[in-house]
Amino acid sequence: MKAFCVGIALMLVCQSTAMSLLRDRPNQKVAHSFLQKIEYRDPYNKVGADLCPTCVSFTGQAINTLLNLILQGGVVGTCGALCSALAQKTGSQALGEVCDLICDIAGIEEFIKLIEKADLDPIYFCEEMNLCPVKDDGDAKITQLSVTPKSGPQGQFSIDYTYVSVNGTGTGEIVLEVETVDHIPVVNGTQELTKCTKGSFLNELADAGSYSQSVKLKAQPDPDCDPTQGPCEEWMPGNYTVKIAICNGECGSKHPHSQIYDEATTTFEITENNKTN
Repeated sequence: MKAFCVGIALMLVCQSTAMSLLRDRPNQKVAHSFLQKIEYRDPYNKVGADLCPTCVSFTGQAINTLLNLILQGGVVGTCGALCSALAQKTGSQALGEVCDLICDIAGIEEFIKLIEKADLDPIYFCEEMNLCPVKDDGDAKITQLSVTPKSGPQGQFSIDYTYVSVNGTGTGEIVLEVETVDHIPVVNGTQELTKCTKGSFLNELADAGSYSQSVKLKAQPDPDCDPTQGPCEEWMPGNYTVKIAICNGECGSKHPHSQIYDEATTTFEITENNKTN
């Protein structure tokens, strides 16, 4: 019965973070999601444990809360006590279940040590837990980055990219940024952004080869955005810049097993909406 409950928890955590591994932060605003991965061609010979994406998804949601609970003390004597406190703090029984599973693998003392050592880097934490494989001789070269349509009114755009790897890639992430015309800070996924909308996707260990992916950009105002809580992105007519980075580990991380493989940039235009009398 416990195994069944943990299985349900794994599915809930993975589904809730399928679009982003961006770490949780205190005092978040309401999230407005503009980027969504809509196509993923799995590596032909993908390597690595199944728990890697689950660990990264869980850690991205929970590491900040766990660190605060550890620093506060009083509930860190056992995995059960710490993970129950996490479930209560976040209101998510699923997070508590996955916390129990991962904490039991390392033991409470090692689990706490790695949470503190990771410094809010989910991928590095999961590598140190031996749940995500490490590959430091990987590489990736972006060979194509485009936006379709290249020019058009507000609506759905498709960001398509292809990269080639000679040696294969390590556990890392692909980060997409869209610099907006009005430079209004946007909230996407679980991270507040400045002057752009941003999406980050886990890129699992893979063999050498060519990989193509597509991300849907919903370039139109979010009807759920509350202007009393902050500026709302209007997707005004003009030229927009799209940036992509493919990384080993978390992009920009100073931890071991982290590097930027390659970066690329392109542009697209949002035109005036057609008006009818």
